[in-house]
Amino acid sequence: MKEQVKSADGKLGILMPGLGAVATTMIAGVAAVKKGLSKPIGSLTQMGTIRVGKRTEKKEPKIKDFVPLANLENLVFGGWDVYEDNVYEAALNARVLDANLLRDVREELQAIKPMRAAFDRNYVKNLTGTHVKQADNRYELALEVMEDIKNFKAENNCDRIVLVWCGSTEIYFEASAVHESLAAFEQGLKDNDPLIAPSMIYAYAALKLGIPFANGAPNLTVDIPALIELAKETNTPIAGKDFKTGQTLMKTILAPGLAARSLGVNGWFSDNILGNRDGLVLDDPDNFKTKEVSKLGVLEDIFKPELNPDLYGDMYHKIRINYYPPHGDNKESWDNIDIFGWLGYKMQIKINFLCRDSILAAPIVLDLALFMDLAKRANMSGIQEWLSFYLKSPQTIPGVPAENDIFKQLMKLQNTLRFIMGEELITHLGQDYEEELVETL
Repeated sequence: MKEQVKSADGKLGILMPGLGAVATTMIAGVAAVKKGLSKPIGSLTQMGTIRVGKRTEKKEPKIKDFVPLANLENLVFGGWDVYEDNVYEAALNARVLDANLLRDVREELQAIKPMRAAFDRNYVKNLTGTHVKQADNRYELALEVMEDIKNFKAENNCDRIVLVWCGSTEIYFEASAVHESLAAFEQGLKDNDPLIAPSMIYAYAALKLGIPFANGAPNLTVDIPALIELAKETNTPIAGKDFKTGQTLMKTILAPGLAARSLGVNGWFSDNILGNRDGLVLDDPDNFKTKEVSKLGVLEDIFKPELNPDLYGDMYHKIRINYYPPHGDNKESWDNIDIFGWLGYKMQIKINFLCRDSILAAPIVLDLALFMDLAKRANMSGIQEWLSFYLKSPQTIPGVPAENDIFKQLMKLQNTLRFIMGEELITHLGQDYEEELVETL
């Protein structure tokens, strides 16, 4: 397959609907890294290594040196937002990064101004968009987004484009008839069907142009039959959904360990406080429902209570997210985990994670963009399940259960990269080492 992968030469445009805390933190971070002011900590594409061949060969190159990824020097950023602040102003308002660091990359950030957003307040009730597109229907909005993409590509001399949704969580709703086929969806756009969310408009515009789209929020977007059909039709990669940061990251690290040791869990209570724009949006029950569904599924998928009723059949899982403005982007989470071991004796685990939401999310945006671009150049279309590593509610082929164990997700990601580069997949069986030992005796 290595011979089929197209070169990463030329500029890659990364467009993000939603130039808020997450997107501006990523953009500013890349600018700082390019100036030698910091390191891209947390980015697997930039800092991670991958083993190639047997352990005894001791070949572990950086991932960015192993697969042909776009170079940071060749990245161009842009996007849409409901507020007209440039990226420097938006980053200052987000209060994630130190003002001194932002001043060091001020010129680069000020040059990035958001395009008017495709916005429907019914989907994000706690935001009042002032920098939004005006159109007669959703089809015209989609055409305007497509025109934005084409203009950005031409004006910035980009060879390729990817879209990563960094916008706020939309309200919870389930797929209906308008989402069931591409024909029904396109008619729905023209009929201005209210069940077509703004995020779907961006996804449709991107996929129609053959541009990869990754959904970083838990809302129903690219995981509907209509857009899966469009992705196949235009031979375009899609991935989703919901960036795996903070509390859920901890769950996907700890829960596999408990399951691996066959330790039981009676209950897992999770509480959060968050004060950024995301926290404000999630203060609305309809938007919180979307996030709750995404977060709740993780433990059930890992523990599989239907297969292990004695260990997890009576597990109580509760999640709360509270809007608390003084914390800003510094999300704090508490987990109380009631576990039991040998002969049913009870134990507890307490976690207090003081994290920075956008600091954890920013490298995910970068990695997803670079890997989605790689997938497009490797002619890998449709759902990219190998990118589940980055996502709370991984999108899979219909009928295939999601894998939420982060260690299995990492193995799948690494083996996909080995496959792309024509290298032998690693199973960790270790039998070949024993055979070699026998031959030397």
